[in-house]
Amino acid sequence: MGRDAVDLVLEQWARARPDLDASPMGVLGRLSRVARIAERELKALFSEFGLERGEFDVLATLRRAGADGGMTAGDLARSSMVTSGAVTNRLDRLVAKGHVTRDVDPANRRSVIVALTPAGRDLIDRAVVAHLENERRILAALDRDQRDGLAATLRTLLLSLGDEAGDEAGGEAGGEPDVAGGEARGAAAPADPGAEARDEARAAGRS
Repeated sequence: MGRDAVDLVLEQWARARPDLDASPMGVLGRLSRVARIAERELKALFSEFGLERGEFDVLATLRRAGADGGMTAGDLARSSMVTSGAVTNRLDRLVAKGHVTRDVDPANRRSVIVALTPAGRDLIDRAVVAHLENERRILAALDRDQRDGLAATLRTLLLSLGDEAGDEAGGEAGGEPDVAGGEARGAAAPADPGAEARDEARAAGRS
């Protein structure tokens, strides 16, 4: 079996500080590197469909929710597990591209209803097929048993860190978890150009 970059780091720490148990770096360091490499590959795929990663997550959240009548901006923020400011920025772009509509809820004018357009639905249906094929390619070095075992191990770790499922499933697989905004914030928060970048930076820092 070959050596990876983390092996070199561990060997250097073993020489510099033999009194330390650096083995946790072997896990978290590799998780971080895998996440960065996977993110690069995922972004390349999404760009083929004219989408940013966050835009894909919004479209996929709407599609998997099966909400033909749409979702409130607050529910969308909670389901995609990003801040309301990031959702607002993503929605601005998706509305401009004609992939979603965003209208005041006639039943509650404090809420905004977001729904897929026919073009947006067609796009996400095509993109998610390619996305899953891309993820299978990224994981091709693992057989099915290894993938299932790794998923179970990571689930155990996430649950131990308090990342439990609520009423809404957060984000797409391999998504970018963050603190979800409340419904009022999701409906009314002004666009913050830096919000999405800060969300993604925090997500990368936790990888």
